[in-house]
This record gives sequence, structure tokens and C-alpha cells, in this order.
Amino acid sequence: MLISFDTYLLIFTIWIVVAIAIFFLLLKVTAPYGRHSSANWGPQIDNHYGWFLMEFPALAVMLFVFIKIFSIQNLPIAIMIGLYCLHYFNRTFIFPFRLHTRGKKMPLIILISGIVFNLANTFLLGYYFIYFENYETSWLYDTRFIIGLIVFFCGVFINWKSDNILIHLRKPNETGYKIPTGWLFKYISCPNMLGELIEWAGFAILCWNMPAVAFFIWSAANLIPRAIAHHKWYINQFKDYPTKRKAIIPKII
Repeated sequence: MLISFDTYLLIFTIWIVVAIAIFFLLLKVTAPYGRHSSANWGPQIDNHYGWFLMEFPALAVMLFVFIKIFSIQNLPIAIMIGLYCLHYFNRTFIFPFRLHTRGKKMPLIILISGIVFNLANTFLLGYYFIYFENYETSWLYDTRFIIGLIVFFCGVFINWKSDNILIHLRKPNETGYKIPTGWLFKYISCPNMLGELIEWAGFAILCWNMPAVAFFIWSAANLIPRAIAHHKWYINQFKDYPTKRKAIIPKII
């Protein structure tokens, strides 16, 4: 049974409201993964495989969407799906297995919540692509698409370069934390998260549709509180941590 646009709009509205609620919740409660992980949150899984299992559903569902719309031969949507899959291919098959975090665990509650988010977000976007959107080829020359594409890849570059710097702070057998320095780390504690935020802002611009905007809102609701928590952790952990750094947006947050 197909979902009407009115029903879809209701689901979309609820999804946005939940994102806003999650944003304020995460400002109060630090999500327990990475450096904030704790056995107090229940059963845990190796974080390499946790990342893989958490991110793979988004990639799998969007590839299904691509197969579903293949006969339509809509090039703008195919490119949008390709950009989405680029991010999640990296997050599923590359990023987790580059981490020098031997022995670190991820709570199952984080894995499950990540899977739920990825499935819901990809469903909203994929369903919109299949049933409600039909871009003309001329969209590829639209200013919004061009600007969004540039912003998207700027975000990808910032995110990937920042991740690379963080990964190489540790040698393969090291487990401790160090203060990242240089490049955008001179101004903020989490340029990797800023890069991802910019990436999805660009995606929202180039898609110019509701579910892409929702994904950006959800990204902000998750990444901003996480960056603030990371920033506070650095300050508490290192007495010589640079005092002029902000968390995720230079001179602001």
C-alpha cells in the first residue's frame, strides 16, 4: 500500500520534531560511544564491527532505491543517490577498519539507535525519490545543484582529512588520546564533525527537498551536542588544551 503525500508529510513532521527533542536530550545526556563509551549502558560490541553494522543499512536501502528507479533513468536522482552512497560506503567499509582502536567497544544501544536512524532517514529520502520527485535533466545546471555539489564535496574533504589526522594521532598499538593540532584543529575541536555537517548541508541544497533537509537537521541535532561533549572532554582531560578553540564552529560554538 502506497503512502499518500499527506501521510508522508505527517511522518516527516514527526521526524523533525523528534530530531529537535533529541538535540536537547543530547545536550543533557552524552551519547555513550567513542571516548564516552561505558559498560554501564549494557552489552557492548567491538566498535569496528559496530560501525559497520550501524552504517550498512543506509547503504543497502539506498542501493535498493537505485535499483527501484533504474528504469526511470533520472540522472539527477542517480547522482544524488551516488553521493549518498559515497558517504555511507566510506562509513561502512573504509572508516571503521582504519581506526586504531583495538579493544574498544560500542554499546548495543548505540548500534540499535544508529540502525533505526539510518533506516528511517534513508526510507524518507528513498521513498521521496521513488514516488514524489521527478527532476528534469536541467536540474544539473541549476544554481542550487551546482552550489550544493560544491558545498557537499568541501564537507567531504574537511571530514575525510580531519578523520585522517585523528586516526594517525595513534600508532596501531596505541590506545590513549592525544591533542590534535594543526589545520582546522587550530580553531575547533571537531572539524571532522563540521565537515560532515557541511556535507549534508550541501546535499540538502543540491537535492532541494524535504527529506534531505530533514537529514541535515538530524545531522545537526546529533553532531553539535557530540562535538560539545568532545570539546568538554578534551578540556577536562588535558590541562594544556588550547583555550581559544571552540567545539565545532570557529568563534561561535
